Amino acid sequence: MSPGGDNGKVLVAGIGNVFLGDDGFGVETVSALSERRLPPHVEVLDVGVRGVHLAYQILDGYDTLILVDATARGGDPGTLYVIEHDEVAADGVPGAPMDGHRMTPDAVLALLGTLCAGTDGQPPRRTMVVGCEPASVEERIGLSPAVSDAVPRAVQLIEQLVRSDATDGPAPQALVDDTAR
Repeated sequence: MSPGGDNGKVLVAGIGNVFLGDDGFGVETVSALSERRLPPHVEVLDVGVRGVHLAYQILDGYDTLILVDATARGGDPGTLYVIEHDEVAADGVPGAPMDGHRMTPDAVLALLGTLCAGTDGQPPRRTMVVGCEPASVEERIGLSPAVSDAVPRAVQLIEQLVRSDATDGPAPQALVDDTAR
């Protein structure tokens, strides 16, 4: 039995602000993913900027959590990353921001740690972030061409992660496309 729930449920949550250009990557990716045929144990959720909502949603009991978000790590725009989150701290992170519209994945996971401690809930067994290097997070609607091109690749990557997690196989550590602009 897994700590985050023994039911094998997977939550794929898209995070981001569609009014800040490439920050909408997570929202656009889960929108495309929701049109795909997925196993019944996989739930896709457009969280947008509702980080507190996501933390409470996770309390419903998921074995695996995949957060999808724009992630600046210094690569070329459109580069995809898979980041394994080691463990949600049981006591959260001191001073974690509580602005429900500006919560990063780390802040959501810190809040989850606090909520789990207060409710005897369990965090997911496995937490990953599928991130995409943004070109711009300035005020505008729509993704840059490089990040828009990364959306279908991210959908395929998430489908691979869901399959590898079901078999307890290794997850791809990163997916770098040489054609990323």
